[in-house]
This record gives sequence, C-alpha cells and structure tokens, in this order.
Amino acid sequence: MAADLTAANEHDGRTAAKLLWRGPWTLPPQVRYLLGDTAYNIPVLRAICRLRNWRLVATHRGTRPKSDEGKEVRRVLHKLRSLAIENFNQHFKSIFDGHAQVPTRGLVATRRWALGAVFVYQLARLYRYEHDLDLNVSLKPFLKAA
Repeated sequence: MAADLTAANEHDGRTAAKLLWRGPWTLPPQVRYLLGDTAYNIPVLRAICRLRNWRLVATHRGTRPKSDEGKEVRRVLHKLRSLAIENFNQHFKSIFDGHAQVPTRGLVATRRWALGAVFVYQLARLYRYEHDLDLNVSLKPFLKAA
C-alpha cells in the first residue's frame, strides 16, 4: 500500500503518478485497471498505465455526449466508485471526527494524523475480519476502547 497526503493545491493525478511510478512496492499482477476521476486523466498517468499494461478508466473533459468505446464501462465503474468512496468517506470521517478541523498544525503533523488514522482503521478492520466480527457495526466504540 502507498499513500500520501498533500496540500489542497497539489494535483491529485500527479501525486498518484509519483506513487505509482516511484513506489518501492508493486501492485499484484492481476491489476488491469486504474480507476479515477477527471484529475487522474493526465498524460503522465496514461503513460504509466500503458507501460504497466493497465487500462486507465477516468472521466475526461470534452464534448458531450461521449461516444468512445469506454463510455459504458466508465459509467458503470464510476457509479460503483462513487457509492463506495462516498460511503467510506462518511464512515471514516464519523469515526475520526473528520468533519471538524483536524487536531494538528502543519502538513507533516497533519500527514501523520491522517495516514495514522487510515492505518488504525485498516488494522481494526483486519482484526474484526479475522475474528468473524461485523466490519462496520460499532467500529467507533471498538477503536475508542483500544
């Protein structure tokens, strides 16, 4: 896994490209698609995908209606992505009080806090999975008790 938290004025697509290109990790060989929104539809990310034999599935600006061969695939995948990511965002923010201002100052401290929260969340989900517990129900009290 690789992650980064950047300042709001940094481009998501370029950050993703850096993580995918320079990361010391590799994605499993089964990966065939990279799914992202319009910010990920940039030349450098498309080039990385071509080199790694992945398909970039990302919305793009331009005339409507879209008529290219990937239109229907993007529609289905982005609908699923939207449901999954928005539900996760709300769930995560409610657990870690992410709707309010973060309890840190500065990019480095905020990075530690946010990425640490993601790590703790993943550990809690792994523990609950391994013990056949519901993955989402009562996760906030579970973490607060830990």
